[in-house]
Amino acid sequence: MSGATRDFDRAVVLGGAGFIGSHLCDALLDAGTAVVCVDNFCTGRWENIAHLTEAAGFELVDHDVTDPLPDLGPLDVVFHLASPASPAAYYRLPIQTLRAGSLGTEHGLQLAERYGARFVLASTSEVYGDPAVHPQTEDYVGHVNPIGPRSVYDEGKRFAEAMAFAYARKRGTSVGVARIFNTYGPRMQPDDGRMIPAFITQALADQPCTVTGSGRQTRSICFVSDTVAGLLSVARSSESGPINLGNPVELTVTQVAGLVAEIIGSEAGISHIPAVVDDPQRRCPDISRAVQRLDWRPLVQFEEGLKQTITWFADQTDSRG
Repeated sequence: MSGATRDFDRAVVLGGAGFIGSHLCDALLDAGTAVVCVDNFCTGRWENIAHLTEAAGFELVDHDVTDPLPDLGPLDVVFHLASPASPAAYYRLPIQTLRAGSLGTEHGLQLAERYGARFVLASTSEVYGDPAVHPQTEDYVGHVNPIGPRSVYDEGKRFAEAMAFAYARKRGTSVGVARIFNTYGPRMQPDDGRMIPAFITQALADQPCTVTGSGRQTRSICFVSDTVAGLLSVARSSESGPINLGNPVELTVTQVAGLVAEIIGSEAGISHIPAVVDDPQRRCPDISRAVQRLDWRPLVQFEEGLKQTITWFADQTDSRG
């Protein structure tokens, strides 16, 4: 085990106004690290970082990572989370998604190389596609449709991983590749097409939860604080990865919808809609590598995290009127 031993004076978070990125900015600042948040607000939200704009050590740079990054000054680590990440977003922005995975990754690597900093790539479980191996280990090379509607995200991340390892091999850049499985929590967008915000929004309005396909497809869902802790563990280690970050508890989509409705008290039930093209039928990480090499594992139980997320969505609904 390499251990989480490295501390940072200054970090750059590409995509820092996004869902996970904004929580990462919070955690870094709480740890005493100065943070440069880079975002063009293509899918990131000002509301996610508004509470940080006056914080000591926080700097916001409005910039598209597909353009060369400006000189942001000395830094210790670059986190690359800049990409549309929800189906609704990458279906709407397919070319931008591919460019974020390709050009955005290289620009982040160039920035890290300039200062001898560590580069941490937020990759995704989607690199496994609709897997033929279960649970998914990091050695599995995936089962991905390279031309389907989801391919812009899947292949963008697969290219990003290849670019990171090319820089590590040829230029000696310190890289860490984290494959993030489904993550949920406060600051998700209600209309981003992912199941938990969709189910919560529907149940709060006492509408049926819309389940795609049979609902027997499975997901493994990790609370955002655990995902952020995993990213920090990767950053502080010398592990190149790839390393799965996710919750190995496997649930069907129907189970998730039912639990959301139960907590909220909705009796509207479930309605089925057509299955999504190339939708993975089973998704569950093998996290042995993260446990052994990083001493990382998820701590937040699903129901506990779900209650926190529902409370946040309910407060947002109240504040909007």
